[in-house]
Amino acid sequence: MYKGITVGAVTTIGKKHISRNTPCEDASFAQTRDGVSVVCIADGAGGKQYTDARFGSDCAVHVITDTLIEHFDALYEENREAAVRGYLMAKLRIAFADIMQERSIDVIDRLSCTLLFVAVKDRRMLIGHIGDGLIVRISPSGVSPVSMPQNDKAGKTYFVTAAHADNYMRLLKTTTDDVHAIALMTDGVQDSVYNEDTGLVKPVVVKLAETFAKGREEGEKEVLETIEKYIVGSSNASDDASFGVMFFEGTKAPDTDDLDTEADKFGSSQESFKDLSVAIKPELVRAHSIITGKAEEAAETAQVQAEPEPKEETRPEAETKTEEIDNTAEDKKKGNAKVFVAVNIALTVILVILIVLQLAHILG
Repeated sequence: MYKGITVGAVTTIGKKHISRNTPCEDASFAQTRDGVSVVCIADGAGGKQYTDARFGSDCAVHVITDTLIEHFDALYEENREAAVRGYLMAKLRIAFADIMQERSIDVIDRLSCTLLFVAVKDRRMLIGHIGDGLIVRISPSGVSPVSMPQNDKAGKTYFVTAAHADNYMRLLKTTTDDVHAIALMTDGVQDSVYNEDTGLVKPVVVKLAETFAKGREEGEKEVLETIEKYIVGSSNASDDASFGVMFFEGTKAPDTDDLDTEADKFGSSQESFKDLSVAIKPELVRAHSIITGKAEEAAETAQVQAEPEPKEETRPEAETKTEEIDNTAEDKKKGNAKVFVAVNIALTVILVILIVLQLAHILG
């Protein structure tokens, strides 16, 4: 068990932005309050249409940090992941709407940014990510990516302002067990320390995180100096860069001399998720037909069984069984109702799957 948590985050402008006389569009924020520690970074979208992206990224890191601190328990304990993702994105849209009104911004896309965060309370850890950038887990045994960049083949990524941003957001609930540090970085740092073809994270990330063993102030100072000198300063085309760390005091660091510096490329094929969704659609339609047919048969059978048997007037004892018949009919009606509920649930699940596959086909 760790003895305490040190958080920190730094952001610096890239040479590309300096040469173009454009502002830094990254933002970062780290805070510990009310027993909750949060590190959050965001990368404002580049491009002429994203005129106010810097305001979006700055707003995002503060709103999400406050939300995670104030509502950590409710968010962590909620089992419906989609509901949590939707809530976080709703909080951002509310805050962005206020910015649009204050600054007379015509479309929300102008505030577009990515988002990466980690939040911890006691041993519970919540990690979230949408867009490019990288989140890394550092443990005594090594360093590995927790959430990798979200880019398509054309290099495009996803932003919190997307119409269905919550669908693209990754959310991971875990614990702090066997964790030494969590490092978050925007693509301005990611591109220099991570190989997407091999999934290998360079040992320098561990060294950057280790500086926070000296405390937040010294850690942020050394990390900022290193990034400005060796990452941002290494290229005239360097992008804005943000780096955040959640450091667990009293835990063991990996030996950087033993970490791999090379790895084989991932194997791959030409098959895409779009191919999968297209291929499964006919089978899903067939399954839908079977489920619907079986449900209708079950409903018809339940209806027939619910009808009481005709009474025989020549049998006096039939009158005494009226109550039993009524009770049986009532029980069968309830069973019939349950069947219809099951049918509706099954149909709803099928329809949702079809919609998701259709969306994947369109977006792909």
